[in-house]
Amino acid sequence: MVHSKTSSTLLLFVDHQRKSGSGEPHPIKHEEEQKTQYWVARAQETLHAKLAETQAVHTNVAKNVIMFLGDGMSVHTVTATRNLLGDSAEQVYFEQFPYTGLSKTYCVNRQVADSACTATAYLGGVKGNYGTIGINANVPRYSCDGAGKVENQVEGIAQWAQEAGKDAGLVTTARVTHASPAGVYAHIADRNWENDWEVTKRSCDPEQAPDIARQLVEGRVGKALKVVLGGGRKQFINTTVNDEEGYPGYRTDGRHLIKEWLADKRASNVSANYVWSRKGLSLVDLDKTEYLLGLFANCHLPYNGDRARNRSQLADPSLSELTEAAIRVLQRNEKGFFLFVEGARIDMAHHDTYARRALEDTAEFAQAVQKAREMTSEEDTLIVVTADHAHTMSINGYPYRDQEIFGLTDDDTDDELPYTILSYANGPGYKSAYSQAQGRVHLTEKLTDKTDFQYPTLVPLDVESHGGDDVAVYASGPFAQFFSGNYEQTNIAAMMGRAAGIGPYANVQP
Repeated sequence: MVHSKTSSTLLLFVDHQRKSGSGEPHPIKHEEEQKTQYWVARAQETLHAKLAETQAVHTNVAKNVIMFLGDGMSVHTVTATRNLLGDSAEQVYFEQFPYTGLSKTYCVNRQVADSACTATAYLGGVKGNYGTIGINANVPRYSCDGAGKVENQVEGIAQWAQEAGKDAGLVTTARVTHASPAGVYAHIADRNWENDWEVTKRSCDPEQAPDIARQLVEGRVGKALKVVLGGGRKQFINTTVNDEEGYPGYRTDGRHLIKEWLADKRASNVSANYVWSRKGLSLVDLDKTEYLLGLFANCHLPYNGDRARNRSQLADPSLSELTEAAIRVLQRNEKGFFLFVEGARIDMAHHDTYARRALEDTAEFAQAVQKAREMTSEEDTLIVVTADHAHTMSINGYPYRDQEIFGLTDDDTDDELPYTILSYANGPGYKSAYSQAQGRVHLTEKLTDKTDFQYPTLVPLDVESHGGDDVAVYASGPFAQFFSGNYEQTNIAAMMGRAAGIGPYANVQP
């Protein structure tokens, strides 16, 4: 994302002799910020914009609804991404949306949520138990038969859209059977049951508890999805079969669900394409495609920053490109569509305390939101941007305005050792900053500049945990005003459904 800078800005040096890590004084890059009138004028601009938004509230029915889910995209993550984009005063694209709120992310049985129970909440409007998807809290995790009972299943907004004659689809940088995208179409008592082997490993019958990949191909909602783009080929093919890149599958039932998906579409006499590479996607005539299945990796798609570092941009599609492709297919339906888009690897980077990768993926996620807003109209398309849960990353240490967010603070410490601006409460980064021999390690910019540097943590864990914070919700388009305030995460599904007049809100007048 490109942000404009004031060309006439003067570089003034701070009068007092505060030093950077290099021993140089820090310049003030924005002379205008030293004047009271600058801040008064900015406040007036914001007030005028708020008044204009209030007077131009969109109360027309949303033809289209696009939900963007930044997995693990805490408020701290968004704040830190501003620095990556240039400066703390910058805005990540979706922060410009007129309405912002906060949602509560807990599960019925956990204070700190996972991506499974939260998917049930924001897509279906019902909170469930930790680790379960598309079912209410009456079903405990690992139940072999609970998810199959209709009374326990939670209908979601994708189903509401389909029943209203709209199309539905999903895009993710994770496996398409991963917890968040599975919330679009699956009802399952364990998020890990992505293939039949995982079900049998828990001593359950795969016929009684169909795995998530099967539900995508066979289920009422899954088989009707017009667009499915992401990773996870291994969940659809047998252990005896290799995918297009030579990797074996995980299934043990002998089924090839990708071929079954194609066969089903051919039997229905509809145009359908399966692609597994960026090149393959580029060859598809999206304006004439009714169904599109794209599985671009055996597991997850690569981190966005790694696409550039590994020079794989020609092979691996970006989230922005996948979002554009999905909208082009779904826009063909005159009644509209629902699209779920997940920036999944923000979360995965945080789990490894790879702060740099987490912020890079957040920046690309914002690009995808911008692409969607540019391709649609605020008059008929509601876009909601949020996260499922937070992480334990914090921003600390009184860094100077111009210091790179990935670096070290200049703050004095009791042990006279530097520390990073970004850190985590727990996780594998413990080893980056502590050793049994010397205690806290003397960190340097040379270390933090490395892509694989794992940011320090207080508690040693193999995988960093989620955070229990409320997460932000940003909205633009019809009934975007619904999304201000503080509310249960379950309200998100209800407000999207109400804006589009679908599901339980099909007969509610605007």
